[in-house]
Amino acid sequence: MTVSTTPSALRARSLPFRLALLALSAIVFTLLTGLVDGGVGVGPSQALSQPIFLFANALPGLLLAALLLVLSRRLLLSFGLAFLSQTLVYAINTLKVRNLNTPLMPADFRMLGQLRRGGLTLLGSYLPASPWPYLALMVAVAVIVVAWRIEPPMLARRTRGKRLVSGLALFALLGTLFTGMPGWMTIYGGRYLWHEPWSASATAEHSGLVSSLMMFHLHQGNARKKPDPASAQQLIGRADIALRERMQLPLAGQDGMPDIVVVQSESFFDPSIMKGYEQIDLAPHLHRLAALGQSGPLHVPTYGGGTIRTEFEVLTGLSLRYFDDLQFPYLQMNHRVVPSMVRSLRAHGYETIALHGNDPGFWNRTTAFRAMGFDRFVSRDAFPANATMDGQYMADSAMTDEIMAQLKDTGPAQFLFAISIEAHGPYDVPPGDVAARNAIPVPDGVTGANKLELQNYLYHMQHADQELGRLAALLARRERPTLLLFYGDHLPALTETFNLTGFADGKDMLSQPGTWLLVDPRHPAPARREALASWMLPGRLLEQAGVRDDVYFALTQVIAPQLATLTRAPGAPPQAEDHGGETDDQDMAHVALLRLKGRLDALLPKPAIQIADLGDEHSAMEVIDTGPSGAHQ
Repeated sequence: MTVSTTPSALRARSLPFRLALLALSAIVFTLLTGLVDGGVGVGPSQALSQPIFLFANALPGLLLAALLLVLSRRLLLSFGLAFLSQTLVYAINTLKVRNLNTPLMPADFRMLGQLRRGGLTLLGSYLPASPWPYLALMVAVAVIVVAWRIEPPMLARRTRGKRLVSGLALFALLGTLFTGMPGWMTIYGGRYLWHEPWSASATAEHSGLVSSLMMFHLHQGNARKKPDPASAQQLIGRADIALRERMQLPLAGQDGMPDIVVVQSESFFDPSIMKGYEQIDLAPHLHRLAALGQSGPLHVPTYGGGTIRTEFEVLTGLSLRYFDDLQFPYLQMNHRVVPSMVRSLRAHGYETIALHGNDPGFWNRTTAFRAMGFDRFVSRDAFPANATMDGQYMADSAMTDEIMAQLKDTGPAQFLFAISIEAHGPYDVPPGDVAARNAIPVPDGVTGANKLELQNYLYHMQHADQELGRLAALLARRERPTLLLFYGDHLPALTETFNLTGFADGKDMLSQPGTWLLVDPRHPAPARREALASWMLPGRLLEQAGVRDDVYFALTQVIAPQLATLTRAPGAPPQAEDHGGETDDQDMAHVALLRLKGRLDALLPKPAIQIADLGDEHSAMEVIDTGPSGAHQ
C-alpha cells in the first residue's frame, strides 16, 4: 500500500499529527538557535537544566516562523526563512564582536538607515573578503526557493477566516514585541533570564543574543531615567564655592578672542601604552607639543568604532554614561536645539564651522550639527577635487590643507571642528606607500594578518601625528592667535592584536584611555598633564579661550578630578562615588539629564556677564557639499 503525499493528503492527516510536526519543528528550531548562538546559557546542553533560556532566545524567531506558516502554508519553508533571517543577525553580530568587541545592541539597527547616506561603502568594508559566506547564503536562498516549489502545503487555502485571524494575531504579537510593549517584560524583564544592564557581552553570553537584544530594547523603552532637580541641586550646592571662583575669572574681550581649531583624529592613540612599544616613539609630534601645553589620557565612551559617541560628548559636554538609551546619539535625538560649546561660542560672536572629508549625511551629522549650532558644514564634495587620498579614505594632509583654507585673518573669531578619516578601519586595505608600511616594527608574536593590520594602522596613525605637527607649525605663523585641541575618538579595532600584545599597565583594551592635547602654538606654556573624560574637554577648551560664562561647562571642570576616570569604553553605569556620603556621579547624571532637556539653567548660579541666547531662530546651517568650488567660500 502506498502512502499519498499530495497536498490534500497532507492536509487530511489528523490535527494531532500536524500539531506534533509543528512542535517538533519548533523544538529543532530552538535547539539550532542555541547552537548557532554559542552562548553558554542557551546551548542545546542546557535544554533540560534551563529550558526557559533556550525558549526565550528562540521565541521571536518562532513567532516569525508561525506568521510565515500562516502566510505560506508550508512548514519547512517558513521555519527555514525564519532561521535564515536569524542567522544573518548572528553573522552581523559576529562581525561586530570581531571588530568592536561588543555584541549587537538595539540601537545598531538604526544603522540600516545610514546605508543610503554613505554608510554602504564604509560599513561594507567590514564584510568578509572570503567568497564562502556569500556562497552559503546563495545556497540557502536556493534551497528555500526549491522548498517553495515542491513542499506540499500543510494548511488549506480556504479556512473560513481562521488563517486571516491567526495571521493578524501573530503580526500584532510581533508588533508589540518589537515596539517594546511593557507586557513582554514578563519574559524579558530579567526576572527569569540573566541580565546585566552594564554588560551587553555578559547578557548575550548567558541569555543568548536574541534575548539580550529584547531585554535591552525593553529596558530602554520602559525604564527611561527621569531627572531629579533636587539631586542636581545638591551637586551644584556642594560645588558652589569652587564654581563661583571659576566663574569670576576674567572673560576674554572681543579683541582677545582666539580662533579655535579642534581636531578629532580617527582612532588615534599613543602606541607607547602597548607592550613592545614602550621605548619606541611613534608619535613624536604629540610628545613634543605635550611639553608645550596641556595633555593627558582621555577616557572615551566607546572602543573600535562609534565615533559619534565621543564626538557628541566633546561637542555637548554631556556624558553618555548618563543616557542609557543614546547608543548612537545623532541617530536617536529629536531635539531641535542641543546645548553645546558650539552655541556658547556663537553667543560670543564666533563663526562655527564643521569640516569632514566624508558624506555629510552619514551618522546624521547634517541634522545633528544644525541642532548644535554650527553655521556651516564643509563635507567631502566641498574639498578640492584633487584632495589627497591614502588607502581607502581622504588623507589627513588634505584635512590640514582645508583647515588652513577655512581660517581667515580678518572678520569674527572662528571655531573650526575638523573630523579626520584617514585612519578609519578596517585595516586590511594597502596604504599609499607600502614600503613605508612594511618598515614599521611590530611586537614579537604579532604575525600574519594581525601584523599587516597593525602596520596599516600605525602607518595612518603616524600621518595623523605628522599632520598634528604641521598644523601646529602653520597656526603658530598666523597673524591671529589660535588654540589647538587634538584628541583621538577611540582606540582602533585591533582586538586580536591587543589580545596578543597586551598593554603596559596590565589592563585590557576596554580600559585603555586615548589621548588629548591643548596648546597655543604661538605661546607655549608649562607642561600640564591631567586625565580627563571626553565630556570634560569642552569646558577645558572654553576656559582656556576665556569663555567662562557657561555655568554648566564650568561645573564640569570643578568635578573633573572626581569623575574623569569613571568613563570607560564601551560604557560603565553611574557609580556611587562616595565623598562623605555624597554621590557626585549619580547627582551629575541628573544634572546632565536636565541639561539636555533645557531645564538646568534655573538651578545654576547666574554668571557675572549674561550673553544672548541664540535659540531656534539662529539654528540654520549651511551645508557646503556642492563641489570643489564651494570649498573656500
